[in-house]
Amino acid sequence: MMHLAETLTFSGRKVVAAWASLPFPARPGCSLPDALCAHPQAVPWKLLSPCRERKVSGCFAQSVVLRGVGKERKPPASPLHACESTEEALQRYLRTLFPGAFSTSHVLEQPCHTQPPYPQFFSPLLTRQGFLLDKPPRYPSAAVDSIPVLAALQAAPVVRTLLRGLYKDVQKLNARRWASFFSAGVEQDDFQEALEELQTLAQAYETGFEADESEDEADSD
Repeated sequence: MMHLAETLTFSGRKVVAAWASLPFPARPGCSLPDALCAHPQAVPWKLLSPCRERKVSGCFAQSVVLRGVGKERKPPASPLHACESTEEALQRYLRTLFPGAFSTSHVLEQPCHTQPPYPQFFSPLLTRQGFLLDKPPRYPSAAVDSIPVLAALQAAPVVRTLLRGLYKDVQKLNARRWASFFSAGVEQDDFQEALEELQTLAQAYETGFEADESEDEADSD
């Protein structure tokens, strides 16, 4: 865990965003390259952290884990199909979508089990193993027992929106009105220093575009 934290939080970054695809959209019998090739422009996951999503994805570093997609071998139909292992295919896919980012990836054969008390909120298009069908089965299937999952932690520019929003909200507070806050031992100078550190932390997630945006926001303020 310490190694993972060090991998994702270099250059002054201390916060990461969580993403997940639950279930990962894969069809019965498909290989991992088949599933990845179906999404050449963007990874089919959703942001779980309370950040505003960006139209252009990108990150500085990430750790990605995929579970429950088989290793079926098929004739090479793309560079991903030519990879020797599922780990290599996933890593190549990540390098294509996130050029320049430091990416670590792990592929596990075991899916994520979803037996009770796991809530059954899945689409009727899923098989019991969590794979995606083209159309609902004629007869309702039993509960979904397991699903393939793709999840990631990212040190990414998307975190900046969360940190800047927090900084602006705290900055608006008149801390002197909260006597109990400082009576607990917090000094006004310490509070101001923590606020400045939060602003500095947000700046660590800027790219050139965000830096220009920050200047525009400062001018508008």
